[in-house]
Amino acid sequence: MVPLNFPSYRFRLKNSENKTYIFDDIRKKFVVLQPEEWVRQHMVNYLIKSKNYPKSHINVEKQLKVNTLTKRYDIVVFNPNGSIEVLVECKAPEITIDQNTFNQIARYNRELKANYLIVTNGLAHFYCKMDEEQEKYTFLRDIPDFSR
Repeated sequence: MVPLNFPSYRFRLKNSENKTYIFDDIRKKFVVLQPEEWVRQHMVNYLIKSKNYPKSHINVEKQLKVNTLTKRYDIVVFNPNGSIEVLVECKAPEITIDQNTFNQIARYNRELKANYLIVTNGLAHFYCKMDEEQEKYTFLRDIPDFSR
């Protein structure tokens, strides 16, 4: 896998039937190591180890309904009260982050109502603070550390 624009993290990897798997600490299982999964696992580690979000507040790859369609979000970080603090959309490193990517996370966020959005392909990271009243987002240098 390509080096990403994250701190260096240690991962549990295994090979089976000509495939490489990476252990997901949130889902508590090995998952096939695809480029997007490589980015997702780095972002999970970033949230836990660099931003101090509790592992117990993080959810990975769950379904949500957007209008009548069933979609899957990449990462959600919950607040202790159950509301959503951070919604993350991960793309493979070779995927360019563009307006379509922001449209996708905005559609998901209409349902989820996160306070912060992150869009990343592992090389470029975009952090946004949501303003529900104005229906807009403000770009940030980073999201705040967990503080509760």
